[in-house]
Order: sequence, then structure tokens, then C-alpha cells
Amino acid sequence: MELTSQYRALWLRFFTWRDELTISGKLLLSLVMACLIGLLAQVRLPLPYSPVPVTAQTLGVLVSGIILGRRWGGAGAAIYFILGSVGLPWFSGSAAGIGPTWGYILGFVLAALFLGYTTGRYEKLRSFPWLVVLMLLASLVLIYIPGVLWLGYWLKTTSGTWPGLPALLGMGVIPFLAGDITKAVLAAGISRLMLPARSVDLKTGA
Repeated sequence: MELTSQYRALWLRFFTWRDELTISGKLLLSLVMACLIGLLAQVRLPLPYSPVPVTAQTLGVLVSGIILGRRWGGAGAAIYFILGSVGLPWFSGSAAGIGPTWGYILGFVLAALFLGYTTGRYEKLRSFPWLVVLMLLASLVLIYIPGVLWLGYWLKTTSGTWPGLPALLGMGVIPFLAGDITKAVLAAGISRLMLPARSVDLKTGA
């Protein structure tokens, strides 16, 4: 019991420290989270039938929204997205620029913003079941929708034909569902261990 209290107090001190950071400090913390996402992006499994690989970066995106808070929840993902788009080789497979997975990476920003805001603003959403729901919404809706739409557009521009919906789902959704659901549940568990239970503990967010 005492160990649990000390653990909770440690995370409460972290969130208090986070809230009190200057703008430059928050930007630096966001850059650290962007680097974590970039590092996890290199943990990848290419698929022979899809230009989209299986990666671990979604886990970093989901947790980064919790760590950065409701005002800066998407900052780390946005830094990752912007710098990678303009040439920094930290997308999956040390890639950079606008490629087939660009829409998913844009979805990372939406997902992190959503999670940072909802968990920072509404204390009842910090329970494990609600966190699972939020993580699934972020991963399977906010990331998949722009990801699949962009993948279809990219395939059309590179092959000259727009793939049908079954083909798009087969390349951009179905192979990743089991892994992304697992990562969402894992991210919910990690977040529940970090997040204070009371709204007063998070005040305004990062």
C-alpha cells in the first residue's frame, strides 16, 4: 500500500512539474516524445502485400498524448509529423517525406490531441475501461481514417487507378487490427498507472 502511494505521488509530482514548465520546456518535452515515436517507428515488420508496415510507433503516440496533456497532447506527434515530412529520416524504416503512410502519421497528431484533451479534462475517463475505449477510438478511427484515405490517394497517383474498398482495407486496416487493439489496451494500462485519478491533480494540463 505504501509503495503504491509513493508511486502515485511520483507521477503526481511529474504532472505538477509538467504543468509548471515554461513554453520552451514544454517544447523540449514534446521533442523528446517525438524522438520516442521516431525510435519506436524503427521497430517494424514489412508486409509483402502492403506498402504499410507493422510498427510499434502507435504505442508511443497513444501514451504521448497522456504525458503531454490536453494543451500539448499533439505537440510531440506534430513535431514528428512536420520534421519527417520535410526530410528528417525518422519515419518507419528511416524514411522521410510524403509516402504511403503519411495519412496515418497525420492521424497520430489527431489521436494524441484527442487523448491529451479527454483525459486531462474529464476525470471519469481515467478509469481503465474508459481509457481502453479512448485508445481504440484514437487508434481505429482518428488514425485509420486519414491513413486509409491517403493510402488510396497515394496508390492512385502511383499506379493510375483508385483501388477498391476491399483492397484498401486489406492493405491498410485488416492486417493491423489485432496488433493495434493490443497496443491500445497496453497503452490504456500504462496510462492508468500514470494518470492521477482526480481532476484537481491535472489542473490546466501541460
